[in-house]
Amino acid sequence: MQIPALADAEELTCDVLVVGGGTAGTMAALTAAERGAHVLLLEKAHVRHSGALAMGMDGVNNAVIPGRAEPDDYVAEITRANDGIVDQSTVRQTATRGFAMVQRLESYGVKFEKDEHGEYAVRQVHRSGSYVLPMPEGKDVKKVLYRQLRRREMRERIRIENRVMPVRILTADGRAVGAAAFNTRTGAFVTVRAGAVVLATGACGRLGLPASGYLYGTYENPTNAGDGYAMAYHAGAELTGIECFQINPLIKDYNGPACAYVANPFGGYQVNRHGERFVDSDYWSGQMMAEFAAEVASDRGPVYLKLSHLPEESVTALESILHSTERPTRGTFHAGRGHDYRTHDIEMHISEIGLCGGHSASGVRVDDHGRTTVPRLYAAGDLACVPHNYMIGAFVFGDLAGADAARFTAYEGELPPDQLRAAHELVYRPLRNPAGPPQPQVEYKLRRFVNDYVAPPKSGARLSLAVEHFERMRTEIAQMGAHTPHELMRCAEVTFIRDCAEMAARSSLARTESRWGLYHERTDHPERDDEAWLHHLDLRKSPSGAMEFTARPVEPYLVPVDGYTPTGGTPRHLGEMHPEQVATAGPRDRAPIGSGTAARTPTSTTASHSPRILEALALAEGEPERDAFTGYLTDPDPAVRSAAVAALTESAPPGVGPALAARLTDTDAGVRAAATRGLLELVEVLPPDEELRAGLRSASASEDPGVRAGALEVLRALRLGDVPHYAALLTDPDIEVRLSAVRGLTSVDAQDELVRATTDPAREVRVATARALLSPTHLTPLLDDGDALVRAAAYTSLAGAGCPPDLAVRAVGALTDPAWQVRAGAATALGSAPEPLAIPALTTTLADPNADVRKAAVLSLRAHATPAARAALARAVNDSDADVRAYAARR
Repeated sequence: MQIPALADAEELTCDVLVVGGGTAGTMAALTAAERGAHVLLLEKAHVRHSGALAMGMDGVNNAVIPGRAEPDDYVAEITRANDGIVDQSTVRQTATRGFAMVQRLESYGVKFEKDEHGEYAVRQVHRSGSYVLPMPEGKDVKKVLYRQLRRREMRERIRIENRVMPVRILTADGRAVGAAAFNTRTGAFVTVRAGAVVLATGACGRLGLPASGYLYGTYENPTNAGDGYAMAYHAGAELTGIECFQINPLIKDYNGPACAYVANPFGGYQVNRHGERFVDSDYWSGQMMAEFAAEVASDRGPVYLKLSHLPEESVTALESILHSTERPTRGTFHAGRGHDYRTHDIEMHISEIGLCGGHSASGVRVDDHGRTTVPRLYAAGDLACVPHNYMIGAFVFGDLAGADAARFTAYEGELPPDQLRAAHELVYRPLRNPAGPPQPQVEYKLRRFVNDYVAPPKSGARLSLAVEHFERMRTEIAQMGAHTPHELMRCAEVTFIRDCAEMAARSSLARTESRWGLYHERTDHPERDDEAWLHHLDLRKSPSGAMEFTARPVEPYLVPVDGYTPTGGTPRHLGEMHPEQVATAGPRDRAPIGSGTAARTPTSTTASHSPRILEALALAEGEPERDAFTGYLTDPDPAVRSAAVAALTESAPPGVGPALAARLTDTDAGVRAAATRGLLELVEVLPPDEELRAGLRSASASEDPGVRAGALEVLRALRLGDVPHYAALLTDPDIEVRLSAVRGLTSVDAQDELVRATTDPAREVRVATARALLSPTHLTPLLDDGDALVRAAAYTSLAGAGCPPDLAVRAVGALTDPAWQVRAGAATALGSAPEPLAIPALTTTLADPNADVRKAAVLSLRAHATPAARAALARAVNDSDADVRAYAARR
């Protein structure tokens, strides 16, 4: 391609420029538009599929749901996890605004797991606080958000420019005024003038090199190459915590998450080769990763994810989440290894390093409204330094930034010509060297240096060598060659990665202590030093173009946390960080030259190439009314009808519920399945009207069991079902339908009808029934059930129902059951049993060979606040299992 002239640049104008169409960017655009601003959303890919969120999301890690968690407890938890280096005012925004954001997302159609009573099913993974809220259809979150962007009122205020990649933020008079960008498909140069700019480009996931050596096989979304970190730095904004890396446990040889947040609530956990739990840290943090890395490196390694002890229904549910929402290729990977969660423990390892505010603490410095230190420049999401902010925090700060930025109108002055020339040169320089080194080779070399010299454990010598290598690579990067706009994009990303690598090395060199466990472990400064380093480490671009540093004291906390007493104070200017002298041949002035349950998936019975399929799908791109789909929904070709159902679901016009319900009786199994999926996807936003109710009740008599089960689930979720209707389906021949009937009866508190399900032939149904029953009388027959999991569920439910003396005696006897699940359930039941019976039995159970049983006994002893219970807990703090020790210590 030819280099376009700078004078031929396309100029765009807006009030608010949002850079990045992922989690935070989408929310910033929506909020700014709702506040009346004209918004321009730039995305280097396509907003429908961009950002980490498009990879799927299995749940929310930090939902502070009223009644289940308190904001102050969450703020304290994040403070401890980040070794005290936090601005609590920012973390508190997520804590206090997160619940409203969950409700806002739900109004859009995002589904969060709820119990049969419609309450959020928050789970406890950490040892204090219940913050994990699963998302059963997390793979569809991005689709739901894109649907909001395509609403008529949003289209009038939000202009989306896909395939346009910003490379620099433009500044004038000390504030942000726009951006310089280029089209990744045509190569055209683009300039933007704006009243304010919101950076929402995600983490720097493409920093360290994966063990596979594959450039894009990263733990984080590989398109997140540190764009926003570099743009904020060159615009003059301060970044902070860049020495605090993101490192995660993952599946060995497969760069997918090990999923403790998914597996642990189901009963999965991490073990060493002896089958022992070993993690003492109670939060997914650098300290936990240090313990993990130590175990891997010891004679107790390797480390495994253990799921083989779980019942079939739990394993099936986990496979559905891990092999679809999280990583669609994961099932194929395990199958190729001959591994099955039912028979194999899965080996785990450690990811490459990255920079991420949302999962550690590396990012652009922001205040509690997402404002950076450059006026009218904002940052949100994984790019912003709001430690452990995760998805809900990204949405919250996208909302905050969008609201604040909406106050400004488009910049009317001249865009700075020197900055435009520099950006133009950055983008098109590779076209001047078409025979230069290709981007993959240069990037591989750069990221190998990151692994060799920057990844923990760190030392001053290795970090100094890293700085030398990264400085020298400026020349090699400038010599890269390219031929196409796509290659230009990749070359620009390499410049961002180099900037982030230098930031990481120099920041790690500046903080002369160890903190955050594995995230910043320095072998030459192995101790944490709160006296000198209870400080944020801020970096910025100096007027001379060098990186300079400031140690900024942590401000006094809003929520007190034991062990930390920050007092604020005057920042300590550190200036530039120069490499240490690491030569063995004496001093030198410069670096040497050179370097060395099976899901139902019915489909249509015949293939089709009808052009009407594309016509039906195209309807979703506009703003169609329900009637626009009528001809396609009744087309003789089932493939056309399936396409119409998909388009109808995506556009969701008024009346979509009854229209989809009508297709539940379609003659084609694939159409019926698509309609069922559509109703379940939209259930949170469907009006519960009588027309929909009638369609669903009719469909619950379908010959298709998938339709019957789906119809019941929608009836329950919309509160349209009644006791007789649910009860009639307790005898359905399909297990999933009967399970849906049990959930429906639970939602309307029909305890007497639920008792009928205690004799169901399917274990899964009896387990669900046991968990739903609230009366000891109703639970008693299930205590003798022939299946161990049913008995375990019944005993567990006794803890909530109240365990009277006669059943307490039975629970004591069940502590010798051969099945550990029953013993654990019995120990749980004794938590509400009379103390004279419970405490001696629970004390004895602390010697049970199974760690889950001992943990249940500890939790029940904590419910009995007597001297004998406390004495037993004091002995349990020396247990061999990390979980048992931790819960016993919190007595």
